[in-house]
Amino acid sequence: MDGLATCGRRPWLSSVLDRILGMFSVDMGIDLGTCNTLVAVRGRGIVLNEPSVVAVRKGTNKVLVTPEGLAVGWIAKEMLGKTPGTISAIRPLKEGVISDFEITEAMLSYFIRKVNGNRWMVGPRVVISVPGGITEVEKRAVIDSADRAGARRTYLCEQPLAAAIGAGLPWTEPQASMIVDIGGGTSDIAILSLGDIAVCESLRVAGDDLDEAIISHMKKTYNLSIGEQTAERIKIEIGSAAPVKEVDDKTMDVRGRDMISGLPRKTVVTAEEIREALSEPVSAIAEAVTRTLEKAAPELSADLVENGMTIAGGGALLRGIGIVFQNATGLPVKIAEDPLTCVARGTAIFLENIELVKQTLENSLDS
Repeated sequence: MDGLATCGRRPWLSSVLDRILGMFSVDMGIDLGTCNTLVAVRGRGIVLNEPSVVAVRKGTNKVLVTPEGLAVGWIAKEMLGKTPGTISAIRPLKEGVISDFEITEAMLSYFIRKVNGNRWMVGPRVVISVPGGITEVEKRAVIDSADRAGARRTYLCEQPLAAAIGAGLPWTEPQASMIVDIGGGTSDIAILSLGDIAVCESLRVAGDDLDEAIISHMKKTYNLSIGEQTAERIKIEIGSAAPVKEVDDKTMDVRGRDMISGLPRKTVVTAEEIREALSEPVSAIAEAVTRTLEKAAPELSADLVENGMTIAGGGALLRGIGIVFQNATGLPVKIAEDPLTCVARGTAIFLENIELVKQTLENSLDS
Protein backbone atom coordinates (compact mmCIF):
# COMPACT_ATOMS: atom_id res chain seq x y z
CA MET A 1 0.00 0.00 0.00
CA ASP A 2 1.68 3.20 -1.16
CA GLY A 3 -0.89 5.70 0.12
CA LEU A 4 -1.40 7.36 -3.26
CA ALA A 5 -4.02 6.64 -5.85
CA THR A 6 -2.79 3.65 -7.83
CA CYS A 7 -1.87 4.36 -11.44
CA GLY A 8 -2.04 0.70 -12.45
CA ARG A 9 -2.61 -0.83 -15.85
CA ARG A 10 -6.23 -1.62 -14.99
CA PRO A 11 -7.70 1.48 -13.30
CA TRP A 12 -11.24 0.13 -13.74
CA LEU A 13 -10.33 -2.97 -11.71
CA SER A 14 -8.83 -0.81 -8.98
CA SER A 15 -11.99 1.32 -8.95
CA VAL A 16 -14.29 -1.71 -8.66
CA LEU A 17 -12.11 -3.18 -5.89
CA ASP A 18 -12.23 0.14 -4.06
CA ARG A 19 -16.04 0.14 -4.15
CA ILE A 20 -16.20 -3.41 -2.81
CA LEU A 21 -13.74 -2.68 -0.01
CA GLY A 22 -15.62 0.53 0.73
CA MET A 23 -18.61 -1.57 1.81
CA PHE A 24 -16.50 -2.82 4.73
CA SER A 25 -14.94 0.50 5.83
CA VAL A 26 -15.91 4.08 6.62
CA ASP A 27 -14.26 6.45 4.16
CA MET A 28 -13.50 9.75 5.85
CA GLY A 29 -12.26 13.29 5.37
CA ILE A 30 -9.74 14.51 7.95
CA ASP A 31 -8.85 18.07 8.86
CA LEU A 32 -5.47 17.36 10.46
CA GLY A 33 -5.02 20.64 12.30
CA THR A 34 -2.33 22.04 14.54
CA CYS A 35 -4.88 22.61 17.32
CA ASN A 36 -7.73 20.22 16.53
CA THR A 37 -8.36 17.21 14.31
CA LEU A 38 -11.83 16.86 12.80
CA VAL A 39 -13.18 13.85 10.93
CA ALA A 40 -16.18 13.95 8.62
CA VAL A 41 -18.02 10.99 7.08
CA ARG A 42 -20.33 11.13 4.09
CA GLY A 43 -23.97 11.35 5.15
CA ARG A 44 -23.05 11.74 8.84
CA GLY A 45 -21.21 15.07 8.91
CA ILE A 46 -18.61 15.72 11.61
CA VAL A 47 -18.19 12.55 13.68
CA LEU A 48 -15.04 13.48 15.60
CA ASN A 49 -13.61 16.78 16.83
CA GLU A 50 -10.74 16.45 19.28
CA PRO A 51 -7.56 18.39 20.14
CA SER A 52 -4.40 17.35 18.29
CA VAL A 53 -2.65 16.42 21.53
CA VAL A 54 -1.07 13.17 22.73
CA ALA A 55 0.33 12.38 26.20
CA VAL A 56 3.28 9.99 26.37
CA ARG A 57 5.69 8.63 28.93
CA LYS A 58 8.62 11.04 28.95
CA GLY A 59 11.58 9.82 26.92
CA THR A 60 9.42 7.37 24.95
CA ASN A 61 6.76 7.46 22.25
CA LYS A 62 4.46 5.18 24.22
CA VAL A 63 0.99 6.72 24.53
CA LEU A 64 -0.14 7.05 28.12
CA VAL A 65 -3.03 4.83 29.21
CA THR A 66 -5.47 6.38 31.70
CA PRO A 67 -8.60 5.01 33.40
CA GLU A 68 -10.59 6.85 30.69
CA GLY A 69 -8.57 5.27 27.86
CA LEU A 70 -5.61 6.31 25.71
CA ALA A 71 -4.38 9.85 26.45
CA VAL A 72 -5.19 11.27 23.02
CA GLY A 73 -7.39 14.23 22.16
CA TRP A 74 -9.50 15.71 24.96
CA ILE A 75 -7.93 13.52 27.64
CA ALA A 76 -4.43 14.70 26.64
CA LYS A 77 -5.40 18.37 26.30
CA GLU A 78 -6.50 18.46 29.92
CA MET A 79 -2.89 17.60 30.80
CA LEU A 80 -1.26 20.47 28.87
CA GLY A 81 0.89 22.52 31.22
CA LYS A 82 -0.01 20.29 34.18
CA THR A 83 2.05 17.13 33.64
CA PRO A 84 4.54 15.72 36.18
CA GLY A 85 8.15 15.04 35.18
CA THR A 86 7.37 11.52 33.95
CA ILE A 87 4.72 12.55 31.38
CA SER A 88 4.83 14.81 28.31
CA ALA A 89 1.71 16.24 26.64
CA ILE A 90 2.69 16.82 23.01
CA ARG A 91 1.13 18.63 20.08
CA PRO A 92 2.74 16.69 17.21
CA LEU A 93 1.92 19.26 14.53
CA LYS A 94 3.55 22.68 14.37
CA GLU A 95 2.49 25.39 11.93
CA GLY A 96 0.30 22.94 10.05
CA VAL A 97 2.97 20.30 9.43
CA ILE A 98 4.15 17.18 11.23
CA SER A 99 6.91 17.82 13.75
CA ASP A 100 6.79 14.39 15.42
CA PHE A 101 6.18 11.55 12.97
CA GLU A 102 5.62 8.69 15.44
CA ILE A 103 3.28 10.64 17.72
CA THR A 104 1.26 11.85 14.71
CA GLU A 105 0.95 8.24 13.53
CA ALA A 106 -0.29 7.15 16.97
CA MET A 107 -2.80 10.01 17.06
CA LEU A 108 -4.13 9.35 13.55
CA SER A 109 -4.36 5.62 14.27
CA TYR A 110 -6.45 6.33 17.37
CA PHE A 111 -8.82 8.67 15.52
CA ILE A 112 -9.18 6.38 12.49
CA ARG A 113 -9.95 3.36 14.67
CA LYS A 114 -12.43 5.39 16.69
CA VAL A 115 -14.37 6.36 13.54
CA ASN A 116 -13.90 3.08 11.62
CA GLY A 117 -15.24 1.11 14.58
CA ASN A 118 -15.27 -2.65 14.24
CA ARG A 119 -14.41 -2.57 10.54
CA TRP A 120 -10.78 -3.28 11.41
CA MET A 121 -10.11 -5.75 8.60
CA VAL A 122 -10.36 -3.12 5.85
CA GLY A 123 -8.80 0.32 6.23
CA PRO A 124 -10.71 3.38 5.02
CA ARG A 125 -9.95 5.72 2.16
CA VAL A 126 -9.12 9.11 3.61
CA VAL A 127 -8.76 12.63 2.29
CA ILE A 128 -6.49 14.75 4.49
CA SER A 129 -6.26 18.53 4.21
CA VAL A 130 -2.80 20.10 4.13
CA PRO A 131 -1.66 23.77 4.09
CA GLY A 132 -1.17 25.24 0.65
CA GLY A 133 2.51 26.04 1.11
CA ILE A 134 3.94 22.74 2.39
CA THR A 135 6.77 20.92 0.63
CA GLU A 136 6.69 17.54 -1.12
CA VAL A 137 8.63 16.07 1.81
CA GLU A 138 6.00 17.36 4.25
CA LYS A 139 3.23 15.95 2.05
CA ARG A 140 4.94 12.57 2.02
CA ALA A 141 5.17 12.65 5.83
CA VAL A 142 1.38 13.11 6.06
CA ILE A 143 0.72 10.29 3.58
CA ASP A 144 3.12 7.90 5.32
CA SER A 145 1.60 8.68 8.73
CA ALA A 146 -1.91 7.96 7.43
CA ASP A 147 -0.81 4.75 5.72
CA ARG A 148 0.90 3.44 8.84
CA ALA A 149 -2.14 4.49 10.90
CA GLY A 150 -4.35 2.13 8.89
CA ALA A 151 -5.63 4.07 5.86
CA ARG A 152 -6.23 1.94 2.75
CA ARG A 153 -5.72 4.85 0.38
CA THR A 154 -4.73 8.43 1.19
CA TYR A 155 -5.41 11.56 -0.83
CA LEU A 156 -4.30 15.09 0.02
CA CYS A 157 -6.44 18.17 -0.49
CA GLU A 158 -5.14 21.69 -0.01
CA GLN A 159 -6.79 23.38 2.96
CA PRO A 160 -8.07 26.50 1.16
CA LEU A 161 -9.76 24.30 -1.45
CA ALA A 162 -11.34 22.12 1.25
CA ALA A 163 -12.42 25.23 3.18
CA ALA A 164 -14.01 26.74 0.07
CA ILE A 165 -15.91 23.50 -0.65
CA GLY A 166 -17.07 23.24 2.96
CA ALA A 167 -18.16 26.88 2.99
CA GLY A 168 -20.36 26.27 -0.05
CA LEU A 169 -18.50 28.59 -2.43
CA PRO A 170 -19.10 28.04 -6.18
CA TRP A 171 -15.57 26.71 -6.62
CA THR A 172 -16.28 24.84 -9.88
CA GLU A 173 -17.83 27.86 -11.62
CA PRO A 174 -15.96 30.12 -14.10
CA GLN A 175 -15.91 32.95 -11.57
CA ALA A 176 -13.63 33.95 -8.73
CA SER A 177 -14.24 32.87 -5.14
CA MET A 178 -11.93 33.93 -2.32
CA ILE A 179 -11.38 32.04 0.92
CA VAL A 180 -9.31 33.04 3.96
CA ASP A 181 -8.82 30.00 6.19
CA ILE A 182 -7.28 30.96 9.55
CA GLY A 183 -6.38 27.78 11.41
CA GLY A 184 -4.22 27.10 14.43
CA GLY A 185 -0.83 26.92 12.73
CA THR A 186 -1.34 28.44 9.28
CA SER A 187 -3.51 30.95 7.47
CA ASP A 188 -4.28 29.97 3.87
CA ILE A 189 -5.58 32.61 1.50
CA ALA A 190 -6.73 31.54 -1.96
CA ILE A 191 -8.66 32.71 -4.99
CA LEU A 192 -10.40 29.84 -6.79
CA SER A 193 -11.99 29.39 -10.18
CA LEU A 194 -13.08 26.41 -12.30
CA GLY A 195 -12.44 23.85 -9.57
CA ASP A 196 -8.87 24.79 -8.76
CA ILE A 197 -6.72 27.38 -7.00
CA ALA A 198 -5.72 30.34 -9.18
CA VAL A 199 -3.72 32.27 -6.58
CA CYS A 200 -2.72 31.13 -3.11
CA GLU A 201 -0.58 32.21 -0.19
CA SER A 202 0.08 30.17 2.94
CA LEU A 203 1.21 32.14 5.97
CA ARG A 204 2.55 30.55 9.14
CA VAL A 205 0.80 33.11 11.29
CA ALA A 206 -2.55 31.99 12.73
CA GLY A 207 -4.44 31.14 15.92
CA ASP A 208 -1.38 29.95 17.85
CA ASP A 209 0.32 33.29 17.16
CA LEU A 210 -2.70 35.12 18.58
CA ASP A 211 -2.29 33.10 21.78
CA GLU A 212 1.46 33.79 21.84
CA ALA A 213 0.80 37.52 21.43
CA ILE A 214 -1.41 37.44 24.54
CA ILE A 215 1.20 35.45 26.51
CA SER A 216 3.88 37.96 25.49
CA HIS A 217 1.66 40.91 26.47
CA MET A 218 1.02 39.48 29.93
CA LYS A 219 4.75 39.01 30.48
CA LYS A 220 5.74 42.48 29.30
CA THR A 221 2.91 44.43 30.90
CA TYR A 222 2.21 42.55 34.13
CA ASN A 223 5.27 40.32 34.68
CA LEU A 224 2.75 37.48 34.73
CA SER A 225 3.46 34.12 33.13
CA ILE A 226 0.39 32.34 31.77
CA GLY A 227 -0.10 29.09 29.82
CA GLU A 228 -1.50 28.40 26.36
CA GLN A 229 -4.91 27.39 27.65
CA THR A 230 -5.29 30.58 29.69
CA ALA A 231 -4.26 32.67 26.66
CA GLU A 232 -6.84 30.87 24.54
CA ARG A 233 -9.57 31.58 27.11
CA ILE A 234 -8.66 35.28 27.11
CA LYS A 235 -8.84 35.35 23.30
CA ILE A 236 -12.24 33.64 23.28
CA GLU A 237 -13.80 35.69 26.10
CA ILE A 238 -12.59 39.24 25.39
CA GLY A 239 -10.40 39.07 22.28
CA SER A 240 -11.15 41.19 19.19
CA ALA A 241 -9.42 42.44 16.05
CA ALA A 242 -11.37 45.71 15.84
CA PRO A 243 -13.57 47.72 18.22
CA VAL A 244 -16.86 45.90 18.76
CA LYS A 245 -19.61 46.72 21.27
CA GLU A 246 -19.89 43.12 22.36
CA VAL A 247 -16.63 43.18 24.34
CA ASP A 248 -15.30 46.76 24.34
CA ASP A 249 -16.15 47.40 27.99
CA LYS A 250 -15.34 43.92 29.25
CA THR A 251 -12.57 42.94 31.63
CA MET A 252 -11.30 39.55 32.75
CA ASP A 253 -9.48 38.16 35.79
CA VAL A 254 -6.29 36.41 34.68
CA ARG A 255 -4.34 34.07 36.95
CA GLY A 256 -0.77 32.95 36.51
CA ARG A 257 2.71 32.96 38.06
CA ASP A 258 4.42 36.20 39.05
CA MET A 259 7.73 36.30 37.16
CA ILE A 260 9.48 38.24 39.94
CA SER A 261 8.29 36.54 43.13
CA GLY A 262 7.49 33.19 41.51
CA LEU A 263 4.20 33.07 43.42
CA PRO A 264 0.66 32.66 42.06
CA ARG A 265 -1.05 35.97 41.31
CA LYS A 266 -4.04 37.36 39.44
CA THR A 267 -4.63 40.61 37.60
CA VAL A 268 -7.38 42.24 35.56
CA VAL A 269 -7.04 42.84 31.81
CA THR A 270 -9.28 44.82 29.46
CA ALA A 271 -10.60 43.96 26.01
CA GLU A 272 -8.93 47.05 24.57
CA GLU A 273 -5.42 46.04 25.64
CA ILE A 274 -5.95 42.50 24.34
CA ARG A 275 -7.04 43.96 20.99
CA GLU A 276 -3.80 45.97 20.87
CA ALA A 277 -1.80 42.85 21.75
CA LEU A 278 -3.42 40.97 18.86
CA SER A 279 -2.88 43.75 16.32
CA GLU A 280 0.50 42.51 15.05
CA PRO A 281 -0.52 38.97 13.99
CA VAL A 282 -3.88 40.24 12.71
CA SER A 283 -2.10 42.85 10.57
CA ALA A 284 0.26 40.18 9.20
CA ILE A 285 -2.73 38.10 8.02
CA ALA A 286 -4.44 41.19 6.53
CA GLU A 287 -1.25 42.02 4.60
CA ALA A 288 -1.15 38.45 3.22
CA VAL A 289 -4.77 38.87 2.06
CA THR A 290 -3.80 42.07 0.26
CA ARG A 291 -0.75 40.44 -1.36
CA THR A 292 -2.91 37.58 -2.66
CA LEU A 293 -5.34 40.03 -4.25
CA GLU A 294 -2.47 41.88 -5.91
CA LYS A 295 -1.46 38.64 -7.70
CA ALA A 296 -4.93 37.96 -9.12
CA ALA A 297 -5.73 38.28 -12.82
CA PRO A 298 -7.87 41.32 -13.71
CA GLU A 299 -10.98 39.27 -14.54
CA LEU A 300 -10.75 37.43 -11.21
CA SER A 301 -10.36 40.74 -9.40
CA ALA A 302 -13.45 42.03 -11.18
CA ASP A 303 -15.50 39.08 -9.90
CA LEU A 304 -14.31 39.65 -6.32
CA VAL A 305 -15.63 43.22 -6.28
CA GLU A 306 -19.09 41.66 -6.10
CA ASN A 307 -18.35 38.21 -4.62
CA GLY A 308 -15.99 39.40 -1.88
CA MET A 309 -14.22 36.96 0.42
CA THR A 310 -15.26 34.34 2.96
CA ILE A 311 -13.40 33.69 6.22
CA ALA A 312 -13.21 30.16 7.64
CA GLY A 313 -11.28 28.38 10.38
CA GLY A 314 -11.12 29.12 14.08
CA GLY A 315 -9.68 32.59 13.41
CA ALA A 316 -12.97 33.58 11.76
CA LEU A 317 -14.50 33.61 15.26
CA LEU A 318 -12.23 36.43 16.43
CA ARG A 319 -14.55 39.41 16.81
CA GLY A 320 -14.00 42.18 14.26
CA ILE A 321 -11.71 40.16 11.96
CA GLY A 322 -14.05 40.80 9.02
CA ILE A 323 -13.94 44.55 9.67
CA VAL A 324 -10.12 44.52 9.50
CA PHE A 325 -10.10 42.67 6.15
CA GLN A 326 -12.85 44.86 4.71
CA ASN A 327 -10.96 48.03 5.67
CA ALA A 328 -7.73 46.62 4.20
CA THR A 329 -9.22 45.54 0.85
CA GLY A 330 -12.51 47.38 0.31
CA LEU A 331 -14.18 44.04 -0.50
CA PRO A 332 -17.33 42.65 1.13
CA VAL A 333 -16.48 40.06 3.78
CA LYS A 334 -18.59 37.30 5.29
CA ILE A 335 -17.94 34.62 7.89
CA ALA A 336 -18.59 31.06 6.74
CA GLU A 337 -21.36 29.11 8.41
CA ASP A 338 -19.81 26.99 11.18
CA PRO A 339 -16.27 28.12 10.20
CA LEU A 340 -14.54 25.65 12.54
CA THR A 341 -15.77 22.65 10.54
CA CYS A 342 -15.49 24.03 6.99
CA VAL A 343 -12.28 22.19 6.10
CA ALA A 344 -13.44 18.83 7.48
CA ARG A 345 -16.79 19.11 5.72
CA GLY A 346 -14.97 20.08 2.53
CA THR A 347 -12.74 17.00 2.65
CA ALA A 348 -15.80 14.77 3.02
CA ILE A 349 -17.48 16.39 -0.01
CA PHE A 350 -14.18 16.09 -1.87
CA LEU A 351 -14.14 12.38 -1.06
CA GLU A 352 -17.66 11.98 -2.46
CA ASN A 353 -16.39 13.35 -5.79
CA ILE A 354 -13.06 11.54 -5.67
CA GLU A 355 -13.63 9.67 -8.95
CA LEU A 356 -13.90 13.03 -10.76
CA VAL A 357 -10.76 14.58 -9.27
CA LYS A 358 -8.62 11.49 -8.54
CA GLN A 359 -6.55 11.78 -11.72
CA THR A 360 -5.57 15.32 -10.85
CA LEU A 361 -4.47 14.18 -7.40
CA GLU A 362 -2.49 11.29 -8.86
CA ASN A 363 -0.61 13.60 -11.21
CA SER A 364 0.16 16.19 -8.56
CA LEU A 365 1.24 13.75 -5.83
CA ASP A 366 2.70 10.84 -7.75
CA SER A 367 6.30 10.34 -6.72
